[in-house]
Amino acid sequence: MLCLSGFKPGGENFLPQACCFSRQEFSTTLVRERARNMAISVVILAAGQGTRMRSALPKVLHILGGKPLLEHVCERARELNPERIAIVYGHGGEAVLRRFSAWPVIWVEQALQLGTGHAVAQALPHFPSNTTVLVLYGDVPLLRQETLQKLLAVVDEDVPALGLLTALLPDPTGYGRIVRDGQGQVLRIVEERDASVEERQIREVNTGILAAPAGRLATWLAQLNNDNAQGEYYLTDVVAMAVQEGVTVKAISAPAEEVAGVNDKRQLAQLERVYQRHQAEDLMIKGVTLRDPDRFDLRGQIEAIGRDVEIDVNVVLEGSIRLGNRVRIGPNVILKDVEIGDEVEILANSLVEQAKVGARCRIGPFARIRPETVLAEEAHIGNFVEVKKSSIGSGSKVNHLSYIGDSEVGSGVNIGAGTITCNYDGVSKHKTVIEDGAFIGSDTQLVAPVRVGREATIGAGSTITKDAPAGKLTLSRCQQVTIEHWQRPVKPKGR
Repeated sequence: MLCLSGFKPGGENFLPQACCFSRQEFSTTLVRERARNMAISVVILAAGQGTRMRSALPKVLHILGGKPLLEHVCERARELNPERIAIVYGHGGEAVLRRFSAWPVIWVEQALQLGTGHAVAQALPHFPSNTTVLVLYGDVPLLRQETLQKLLAVVDEDVPALGLLTALLPDPTGYGRIVRDGQGQVLRIVEERDASVEERQIREVNTGILAAPAGRLATWLAQLNNDNAQGEYYLTDVVAMAVQEGVTVKAISAPAEEVAGVNDKRQLAQLERVYQRHQAEDLMIKGVTLRDPDRFDLRGQIEAIGRDVEIDVNVVLEGSIRLGNRVRIGPNVILKDVEIGDEVEILANSLVEQAKVGARCRIGPFARIRPETVLAEEAHIGNFVEVKKSSIGSGSKVNHLSYIGDSEVGSGVNIGAGTITCNYDGVSKHKTVIEDGAFIGSDTQLVAPVRVGREATIGAGSTITKDAPAGKLTLSRCQQVTIEHWQRPVKPKGR
């Protein structure tokens, strides 16, 4: 079972027709327009200790899809263009503040953990009284903007209402239940510890996410008490207060996985797969071929993607990614902060990081392209080749077992197997320049700083410490000698 908000949940086997928004009642455009025109303030509750994570890292800083849980929630909030966002922090607050110190939000400390109602009350003084307050949770990362817009659309000062986000669960154990009257109107939320046997049979649960006018919410919060099984000030108690005042409580139902939260590593892993499945489906809708959508991870953002892109299994995309037309990515490849041109093929088990790859290049298998590398069109980087902070010219080939670092390689260059640019003298890095059309024989060491001239040839097995002139053969080998009557040492018998 997926956990919901990680705060208190709450439901029945049906939702009344009045609480569902058909196309006739609300078009998507109308819902968005109402939410857009509304003055909104968002409070994100992120003060929980997260003891079940069994980690020194605050729960909201655990990673899903390459970003902390709290960052996902804050992104959803920003999409609503709110006037203000307040984040209530507590346990592990120093780490949270360090991680997100640049965010344009209001930070509110909840020094004592006295419940969700108490947490919202700490943030409310930072909001205008004429705003609609949306309450979110820092460990619920998969909310969709459309769902939040629907929730906000039911809150209207002209017709007082409180918007409540609920979900139906096959097994509601552990969550607050939505209690309705005979006509299906929401009456209150009862926490499981305080629920009767009959109330525990309700399957409609509270997600903890709600929207309400700030002025009314402040009045209700001031009336909260902690006379309950946990001795906490429940935010959920404002629902009954709203009903008592004649304020309509309008419940919007959301899929369970969308409002699921994280309480432990198992739930974090479950949501990771849900998140990645959504990413995969979005890419396939855009025309990308995924050999197995269940074995694909996008932990960043695809800024641009061309037509007829093919991605094999176990590929991980991180950071900012740009993929051209007809790119083919083999299995077990990792791409991070890269720009890949048209018709590039990246073969199995290769790593490309912070690099720019020109059209029709071929990389791998088992290649590593390190940061600040630029490959011009039709360059070939082969198996077990590492390239670091270098430019490789058009049509050049580094096909086998080589290291090219801090180098400028021209076009049409062939670099033989086992070639190494010796770029580090123990203190500083130095540059190697290989000009157009050069041929570097296998097992060559180029000791930087050094330049190999245009159309030069370096004999196999050479150690080049001085510039090699253009158009000539340069090599450094001692004379081959055969030692007559030499015998290889033999281990004595018995040893």
